[in-house]
Amino acid sequence: MTSMMTQQIELKPILRFQKPHLYSNFLVQEIQALTTRLFLQVWRRPATLMAGIIQPLLWLILFGGLFYNAPVNLFTINTSYNCFLSSGIIIFTSFTGALNSGLPLMFDREFGFLNRLLTAPLISRTSIILSSATFMTCLSLIQVIFIVTASLFMGNSPLNNDSAIILGLIILLVTVGVTILSLALSFTLPGHIELLALILVINLPFLFSSTALAPLYFMPPWLQLIASLNPLSYAIEGTRYLYSSIHWNFAESIIKVSWGDVCLGQIIALLVILDIIAAYLVSKILKAKLN
Repeated sequence: MTSMMTQQIELKPILRFQKPHLYSNFLVQEIQALTTRLFLQVWRRPATLMAGIIQPLLWLILFGGLFYNAPVNLFTINTSYNCFLSSGIIIFTSFTGALNSGLPLMFDREFGFLNRLLTAPLISRTSIILSSATFMTCLSLIQVIFIVTASLFMGNSPLNNDSAIILGLIILLVTVGVTILSLALSFTLPGHIELLALILVINLPFLFSSTALAPLYFMPPWLQLIASLNPLSYAIEGTRYLYSSIHWNFAESIIKVSWGDVCLGQIIALLVILDIIAAYLVSKILKAKLN
């Protein structure tokens, strides 16, 4: 009896592992809560949303009015300049909105709220990035919907269901890719002044070095080369093709560059590849910053 009492009893901890579906549910709840917070900020201060709608709308109205009396077949056959311009402004709206996506996260950094999130008992710190990306993607899509609706009143033809789905896919790929890069900049740059300066430097050069305002053959050779390397040019030409063709297909050539013809299927594949590369590079940066 004494030997039994003196015998050392080894206590083993009871390991409880969370099921994968419970983990995913908690992660979704975190993303939803953080995204709701960002939407509440926009609801209380809607100036950012209104500016994102008014700026491209002014481009569409003023720049389209500047070439109002231009010949119908100046750039493309049987297409007015307003219709030609609208495709570029639609993509430019999604690009601009996504480029500004790093600003809320940058302000959270400067005001100390990001440090509170990093020390909070989160399931995964990835929810901070995913919530910001979800919020800015939704915000950019709202702005694009307003511009697409405005373009209908300026002579643009409405899209059928299939064309609208492909257009939404192109806009989503552009928005997600640029949003990822902008969020990475919000962690690498020292403050919001540097981020705003970089946005101002990037914004207009990307617009004027694309086919948003004029086709490739209107440009000098050096600008044609730059526009051919600009991913926005391919997204714009894909959008323009969907608006101009009723019976479109993925294999038809829609833009001719120095290294060959490019079709709609290749444009979508190119945007997907660029998004994957951007996500991989940015994940390395964010992993080093968040850990």
